[in-house]
Amino acid sequence: MKKISLPVKLLIIATGIYLAGLISATAGWFYFQNWLKTPLHIDSQGYRYELKQGQSLSHLANDLGAHKVLDYPRLLRLYARFTDTHKVHAGEYLFAPGTTPETLLEKLKKGDVVLYQVTFVEGWTFKQALAALEKNVSVRHDLSGKSEAEQLSLLGLPISHPEGWFFPDTYSFSRNTSDVEILQKSYRKMENLLNAEWEKRLANLPYKNAYEALIMASIIERETGHHSERDQIAGVFVRRLQQGMKLQTDPTVIYGMGDNYQGRITRKNLEEATLYNTYVIEGLPPTPIALPSAASIKAALNPAAGNALYFVAKGDGTSEFSATLDAHNQAVRRYQLNRRSDYRAAPPPPIKD
Repeated sequence: MKKISLPVKLLIIATGIYLAGLISATAGWFYFQNWLKTPLHIDSQGYRYELKQGQSLSHLANDLGAHKVLDYPRLLRLYARFTDTHKVHAGEYLFAPGTTPETLLEKLKKGDVVLYQVTFVEGWTFKQALAALEKNVSVRHDLSGKSEAEQLSLLGLPISHPEGWFFPDTYSFSRNTSDVEILQKSYRKMENLLNAEWEKRLANLPYKNAYEALIMASIIERETGHHSERDQIAGVFVRRLQQGMKLQTDPTVIYGMGDNYQGRITRKNLEEATLYNTYVIEGLPPTPIALPSAASIKAALNPAAGNALYFVAKGDGTSEFSATLDAHNQAVRRYQLNRRSDYRAAPPPPIKD
């Protein structure tokens, strides 16, 4: 038998080592790919995890490993570094059943955090909006316990009074978002809408500026029983201002009464001289009285044409409009006979005998 030379032996050994390494690497690669696409140990309820500000992917990987959610957390760290997905967003995450290491990293990189919601209702006051934020446990309450002046300072907005400046809508946010941030977003939405609608307003309206239109919109919001009548109600109030008539609207009186309002307005209330008593003052009150909707802002700036100067609620959510005081008084008599709890008559001057 011919003897194999040393160089050939070395070549055979090297080839064997290379093939063994190749086989091992291939097996390792297939194992890694399998790990990458294997679902984490998550039950049907999903797995919530809050990655706090300043915490790293390594922190998360170690935590998931310690809680037996993720196998081989070191692989996740290495894969994230090699694929440049190690920079992740803080926040609360919900990992659903079927989540794999690969999809987990995609979620973290996108910042696909759990979102919560808070709703500001059309016609609410600023106080009610603050109460909704206060009750929401997912909000960080930076405004709690602060005076109105302190709240305005924290908000950093160019306004001297908060009423009416926050757009009624549903706002989505991640856990621990500040109430300041949510209100700033709401303010920007209102400011943008008001400015846009102001540019499209009808000519010869009795407003000195967009803020006065916002005040009017808040009154329209509180007076409107049926959305289809919003423009007509706006028309009544605009014509009264143009003709130098008092607005004589109950919602402004109620707002001025504050916590003293207990469900009814007395004759004494209507005669009391307050900044918001439109039975006494001329023109508009000094600030809005509620959060107006987009529809009320549009109505204030595009009121319906007509000659009506009065309206009274029928008790079914709609109103009857009148051009003269006599016709209005007749309507008040007619609908007061079957008065309901939602009765409104705005503006409702005393009936003349």
